[in-house]
Amino acid sequence: MSGKKRKAVVFSCDAMVYEDIEYLVSKGGRFADLIARGALVERTRTIYPSVTYPCHTSMSTGCYPARHGVTNNSEFRPGQLKNVPWNWFADAIKCPDIFTAAKRAGLTTACVFWPVTGNHKYIDYNLPEYWPQSESDTNEACFLRAGTTADVWEKCVKPFIGGIKIRSHPGTDEFLIKVACEMIRQYRPDLLMIHTGDLDSFRHRSGLFNDLVRSSCDDTERWLFDLIDAAKEAGVYDDTDFFLTSDHGQLEIVRNVKPNVVFADHGLIEKNPDGTLKSWKAYCHSTGLSAQIALRDPADEETWRKTYDLLKFMRDEGVYGISRVYTAEEAAKEEHLAGDFSFVIEGDGYTSFAEDWNRPMVKQLDLTDYRFGRATHGHNPDKGPQPFFFGFGPDIAEGVRIDRRPTVDEAPTYAAVLGIEMPGTDGSPVREMLK
Repeated sequence: MSGKKRKAVVFSCDAMVYEDIEYLVSKGGRFADLIARGALVERTRTIYPSVTYPCHTSMSTGCYPARHGVTNNSEFRPGQLKNVPWNWFADAIKCPDIFTAAKRAGLTTACVFWPVTGNHKYIDYNLPEYWPQSESDTNEACFLRAGTTADVWEKCVKPFIGGIKIRSHPGTDEFLIKVACEMIRQYRPDLLMIHTGDLDSFRHRSGLFNDLVRSSCDDTERWLFDLIDAAKEAGVYDDTDFFLTSDHGQLEIVRNVKPNVVFADHGLIEKNPDGTLKSWKAYCHSTGLSAQIALRDPADEETWRKTYDLLKFMRDEGVYGISRVYTAEEAAKEEHLAGDFSFVIEGDGYTSFAEDWNRPMVKQLDLTDYRFGRATHGHNPDKGPQPFFFGFGPDIAEGVRIDRRPTVDEAPTYAAVLGIEMPGTDGSPVREMLK
């Protein structure tokens, strides 16, 4: 690489997989030409659980969840089934990320809906992934309290947000791309990272591969070239390395099972007469196709043994959707996953886990929650269609194809093209991608 100062634009399309790249290339045209002159890791091994917030934190820190601390999209709130807060804010991350490394090196940073970036003190121009929390909460109020500055609001957000309902797709994604393009034109940041969710949403709604999903792939292609055009308009294209990447794949599901019902049957959960949660000794916190089992008192050996034996019984019965029971030690050793839980259960590939403790045992498919639609994720990273990692630009080698690398290699690769240090990561730069 040359000694010239570089910029990087990272575009993460949630739930996009290698098969989607193949579809776009098969159409020919400018996307196929772009792939031919860049470097592609065809399949990345993401982290466990394969859900958006832990995955994107690994993608930005270069570390596994055992180190960065984000192990679920949502906070752990036993007894609360609706409106559970997510891990929106950067203080949930326990190690430095690429924004921190870039800012400490004197670079400017920007973010558009990258998860777990709310009130991130090392992001100069920030529209974090967040949304209004009530009917009375306005877009302006919610984003300003999450770290969007008044200047960014006025110049980059306000002109495009009219009529947008955040988390509706693809309208939200069209809005986010416009914000990112305007940030490039207004501020020319050294690092910009953007995350869109329409492809993920469409797969939850309709399954893995269909016309709706292909239309979303077409939109993603167009949005990538919108970012490229914005860099050209800002006069920074020749100095910018671009990356298109993804966090996880999905699997199609047919049912949602409630492990907490079994816990209630065996005295590990106690209910009030009205069915609300009274107390718990063990509780299932769902990540979709896997779940984390917390104990109120992890040092209670009797409860630990009772819960472990019950989970193994459920696995062996073959009707509860469990294919594997990890102890905390096994999850940490095999998948670098550790947190405030004692067990992890892995699904059978077509069953998602719900948190309700009331019967019926099986919850119907539900498009209002990402865990319970036609398809979802959270599964072991080796299952199903896989995400990818693609780069092109002045520092990226041309025509390179790499079979597989771990997703924790992405942040160190961004650091390498930006010429900054990012010590202490679990991953390392994908040197084969670089000139």
